[in-house]
Amino acid sequence: MKRNTKLTAIAFLLAFLSASFLFAQDEAEPVMPAFETLNLIDNQTTANPYKGQLILEIQHRFSQIKEIDDLFGIFGSANTRIGFSYGITDKIMLGFGTTRNYMLQDLEWKYSILTQNSKIPVSLSYHGNAVLDARNKKYFGPEEDYQFAYRMSFLNQLIVSTRIGNRISLQAAPTFVYFNAVPEGYNNANAAINFGGRFQVLGFHSIIVEYDQPLIQPELSENYIYPNVALGVEIGTSTHAFRVFASNYNAIIRNHGVAFNSNNPLDGDFQFGFNISIRF
Repeated sequence: MKRNTKLTAIAFLLAFLSASFLFAQDEAEPVMPAFETLNLIDNQTTANPYKGQLILEIQHRFSQIKEIDDLFGIFGSANTRIGFSYGITDKIMLGFGTTRNYMLQDLEWKYSILTQNSKIPVSLSYHGNAVLDARNKKYFGPEEDYQFAYRMSFLNQLIVSTRIGNRISLQAAPTFVYFNAVPEGYNNANAAINFGGRFQVLGFHSIIVEYDQPLIQPELSENYIYPNVALGVEIGTSTHAFRVFASNYNAIIRNHGVAFNSNNPLDGDFQFGFNISIRF
């Protein structure tokens, strides 16, 4: 049988190029991430550092806005957290921070499960932490009953985010928090669902909002847990992000915000705060 090797080679090449073109058409195209910062305000986003990237976070909260003589809380007692987060891989983050109130030392981690693209409409991340309350052991009940484990609390959450068009980003995060020891009348196990959004108004500058709805209330009505509400603006550059906002809570670590917020947003119990993110 006579074979035309040249025509066979040409046909094979055309088939290969056609298949490559169809496969390329079928590949998902990347989209801009919903969020560029690890935290929106106080809630984690689906963003992660790149492999080898180090991010410094400075989070500062003034006291409640009450009187003009304390300059609307700026001269009052403040709460501050300084934290570092490092990209182990492009998908895995490890971080450590220290917070003034309650002398909290936190170890946190985050794993990117899904990344939004032209075929996948959302990003999905798992975030967790372990937090040590380093205050004097007298704060943990009678000395004879003291155990080191009473100092610990833990958070686990799944974060789902999506970018809608060029300006709108939204996220939601069902959250579970557990304290090994709590004051009388509060819950060891706590749950909430956290919502967040960002609307870009000019370049990297945005309006940002957060709302955390508690799902479990203590048995004692006087220990009622109120939602966490925050509204502010974000100013971004290629290496920095600066956020200034007002919130009805002073806790920076979400464990405490979910379990103990006693400030009713309808009563105007707000304070100013700011975050600074620096990428290295």
